[in-house]
Amino acid sequence: MAVRKEMVLYYTPEKSAEDQKLKGVLVRLGIRIRNITPEQAGQKVGYLAGLPGFEEMPEQEEGYTGENREEEASVIPEKMLVLCGFGQRKLEEMLNQFRKAKIPPIPMKAVLTEHNSGWSLVELYQELRQEHEKMNAADGRGAAENTDGAADSRD
Repeated sequence: MAVRKEMVLYYTPEKSAEDQKLKGVLVRLGIRIRNITPEQAGQKVGYLAGLPGFEEMPEQEEGYTGENREEEASVIPEKMLVLCGFGQRKLEEMLNQFRKAKIPPIPMKAVLTEHNSGWSLVELYQELRQEHEKMNAADGRGAAENTDGAADSRD
């Protein structure tokens, strides 16, 4: 699975003031950004990342009509990052810069893998949400309490 340069698939159900800070950090680090809209949530992550062999799925196959934006945004109700082509050093640098810029943690983060590239963004979100809830339950913390900013998915 060849990804030329680091890229972040950035999903947000609605824009916020924090978006510009986050994008500013990514640009300063030379990391490409691909904004993902709620209407694209049914697409395969591999397609969204521009991987060869992944085609755009027609709307009827995605399961989302593209007509009810509010309904689609509720499928993934929070910000989500999918990290493509990152080495450990660049990942740590990005997370450190997020902390320095005081960007609120985004618990729904995953690294693109061969395994999850065939999942839709919705399926990846559902998996991340389950992992996040299990990790927080194991830590004895509430699901909303995650302040470390570290990547929660360890694919």
